[in-house]
Amino acid sequence: MKPKPPSESRTEMNDIILPAQTNNHGTIFGGEVMSYVDRIAAIAATRHCGKSVVTASFDSLDFLAPIRLGEIIILRASVTWTGRTSMEVMVTIEGENVERGERRVTGVSFLTFVAIDENGRPTEVPPILPETEEEKYQFELAKKRAAHRKRRRAGFDF
Repeated sequence: MKPKPPSESRTEMNDIILPAQTNNHGTIFGGEVMSYVDRIAAIAATRHCGKSVVTASFDSLDFLAPIRLGEIIILRASVTWTGRTSMEVMVTIEGENVERGERRVTGVSFLTFVAIDENGRPTEVPPILPETEEEKYQFELAKKRAAHRKRRRAGFDF
C-alpha cells in the first residue's frame, strides 16, 4: 500500500455550544466533547484508510480549559501513526469567543481506530508518511504511545 501523509486525513469541525450541551456551570459537558472527538477522529481515520473503522480505544483526553455556552468549539484531527490494521488519531480542541475575538486550546485527545472489512474483520491500512517537523515529532511520540497501549492491554486479565 502506498503511504499517505497526515494532510490527507486532516479534518476540521466547528459547532456552537447550546444550552442543552452545558452543565450547571455554563460550560460544555465532558461527554459532549468526547462525542465530538470520537466522530471527528473516525472521519480522519476513514479518510486515511478509505475503509470502515471502529474505535479501539480512547487513549486520552486532557481538558485544558472550558468552553462556555454560546462559544464555538473547533476540532482538528489527523492520523499521526499507523500499525498494520490500526491508526492513532490526534484531535486538538479549541474554544472561540467570537464577541471577544479570542481563541484558545481547550483540550487534546488521542484515539486508536481499527479498519474493518465487509465482514467486520480487521484489515490493513496504508502506512503514514509524516512530512512536516510537527508530523514527524508526533509520529515519534505516537510510537511510544502505541507501545504503552500494547503493554496496558497485556495487563488486562478478564
